[in-house]
Amino acid sequence: MPEIPKRKTIKVNYPFIFLLLPGLVVFLLFTVYPIVKLLVMSFFDWQIGFGQKSVFVGLKNYLQVIKDPICRKAISNTLIYALVTVPSQIVIGLGVAVLIHSIKRFKITFRVLYYLPVITSWVIAALVFKYIFNNEGFLNYVLTDLLRLTENYIPWLDRPATGLFVAQLLGIWKGIGWNMVVFLAALQGVPPELYEAASIDGSGKIKQFFYITLPMIKNTILFALVMLSIGAFNVFTSIQLMTGGKPAHQTEVALTWMYYKAFEARDFGYAAALSYILAMIITLITIMLFKYFPKDHAQRIGKLT
Repeated sequence: MPEIPKRKTIKVNYPFIFLLLPGLVVFLLFTVYPIVKLLVMSFFDWQIGFGQKSVFVGLKNYLQVIKDPICRKAISNTLIYALVTVPSQIVIGLGVAVLIHSIKRFKITFRVLYYLPVITSWVIAALVFKYIFNNEGFLNYVLTDLLRLTENYIPWLDRPATGLFVAQLLGIWKGIGWNMVVFLAALQGVPPELYEAASIDGSGKIKQFFYITLPMIKNTILFALVMLSIGAFNVFTSIQLMTGGKPAHQTEVALTWMYYKAFEARDFGYAAALSYILAMIITLITIMLFKYFPKDHAQRIGKLT
């Protein structure tokens, strides 16, 4: 009789499962469950408290978000904030990284100094900026009392344009150090032989930067673009503490308006719908960055000669 093949037995690695289980439970409880719960809330007129009944409203919350002029203004302000802060942080951070990478002395000192804003609390930074830019703050004192450039105080935080501008300044100041560290790490990975060969061929520093440095760190630039774009859509503390969305909600950003609708207007379904719309916008921006960001710059190195 032909020999019957033995069934393969699958050994279960129980110790590995027990090690994995706590992390899986935490992930399901604090990540998956809130995401699913929020999605459910976005389709209801959600109520909290004993005896309160939530009513299914379908896409009503999403339609309210789309039609709400204040919400559109908040999302527009968020986009403007991102368009100003993201490129500024990358350009300044990369410039600082190139300068620090090129010097031979005090590298660690400069790294620490430029990184200090990153580890500074958003609350503390926002309060300091508020002290500087409020009606009776330090900047108005300098302009009116010391330099006497104007007789009246400038309401920096009470005007929509200047209030958002101050928040952008804070965001740029906070983000330069992070970009510096990221780009410094990328610059250290560029082979020095490329610069030596380019110097022999007569290429200057500016040409080397555009034809060697930028192509070699393009993946890092894309990473910074994605991370900073996500961070820009999460701006909250600076606006909430410095302007509070005033005047008349004109300096609201997406998260401050979401906070207002959830915890002051108690419209949790609206806030949940807004959160998912923001998630879709961020996802779309990320996909576009990955799709349209220049992919093949290696050939530019050959154009040096």
